[in-house]
Amino acid sequence: MKNFLKSIVAFMLGLLARAVVRRYRPQIVMITGSVGKTSTKDAVAAVLRTRFFVRKSEKSFNSEFGVPFTILGVGNPWGNPFAWVSLIRSAFALLFLPNHYPNMLVLEVGADRPGDLARILRIATPDIVVVTRLPEVPVHVEAYVSPEAVREEEFSPAYALSPAAPLIIFADDPYASALATNTPARVLSYGMKGNATVRIGTTDFYESEGKVVGMSMQINIEGEENTLRVRGSIGETQLLPVAAALTVACALDIPIPEAFRALEDYEPPPGRGRLFAGKNGSIVIDDSYNASPAAVEEALMTLKKFPHAKRRIAALGDMLELGRYSVIEHERIGILADEVADIVVAVGIRARAFSLTTKKAKVLLFDNSLAAASALADIVTEGDVVLVKGSQSVRTERIVLALLADPADFPRLVRQEKEWKRRA
Repeated sequence: MKNFLKSIVAFMLGLLARAVVRRYRPQIVMITGSVGKTSTKDAVAAVLRTRFFVRKSEKSFNSEFGVPFTILGVGNPWGNPFAWVSLIRSAFALLFLPNHYPNMLVLEVGADRPGDLARILRIATPDIVVVTRLPEVPVHVEAYVSPEAVREEEFSPAYALSPAAPLIIFADDPYASALATNTPARVLSYGMKGNATVRIGTTDFYESEGKVVGMSMQINIEGEENTLRVRGSIGETQLLPVAAALTVACALDIPIPEAFRALEDYEPPPGRGRLFAGKNGSIVIDDSYNASPAAVEEALMTLKKFPHAKRRIAALGDMLELGRYSVIEHERIGILADEVADIVVAVGIRARAFSLTTKKAKVLLFDNSLAAASALADIVTEGDVVLVKGSQSVRTERIVLALLADPADFPRLVRQEKEWKRRA
């Protein structure tokens, strides 16, 4: 019964959102892919605001509920009946009263189950599509017949583009590159490959007063070299969203100096490689938003390269929704963690597989994030660098919370809203 009611509400929301799109006809930039959608959405919106009245998806509103919330310009009502009444009033006001509606929507879209993106595409048709990355073993693969089926669905917004409309892909992704050949779109790309529209050159940690404060990269656009910095987060993956945003600027003929200025204040969203001062002089890399094998692998490589580290500690939670790939992927990540970390903190039942493949690193096993948080707070010492990452429902942000030196940083973590805190 609950699922039936949910489907009815989603259907009605979709009808209202589609009617709003048809009335105001905004241009729509759709961000899809398995990794990095939210950061890319934020960076793209920052660039587009130089020329357009922009509305973007809040946080990770990318579902058949989240996309209509964005189109209607409302927050998540959760279980509040008064908030739902207010949502309906807002929708009807948009449809029947004069409004100053955005002329550009930046919509993050995601798929948890087959058909999710088809339902979203019935609500809104994109004018530009950005495909982030389509890894070999995508998240949510347990709900699909194969990884190929996940990649096909995540790429599907590109098939809705008009001929010659911009399709922006990650040039280093062989799956996205292959799928792009099946569309009539105008393909632009970003990445390390030499033929990329926006080519990323040398990347490095960005330091200030002897401390790592972000990342820097060399960017080549139409033969011109520039340096771009991303503050507050680390990892090469934090550079890809700004490269994607610059590619969108190229597609829309926004001058590159203007786009660079728009990105000067960009910071990745919470839980994506964010840097914090930890207890006892430690450093915390908060990558706690979610976890897939590709994202955990990249985070571990960042931990490995982090300069001036006394000890490297990897606090890794379960990677969920991997289905038949779960055991082999957890074991593979365990091998990588053993090569990188002095201490591996495994959180959850699936993460216990890390202990089977770890030979050099010390392994600490915990059933949940609260237990791991309590133990780690007593372990960290000056110079330690702690990476924290896990799937959403493992709630590894609780580990970050326990390690933070400054309580003022608490609101900068993911899932700090009252609705999340009520959940066990």
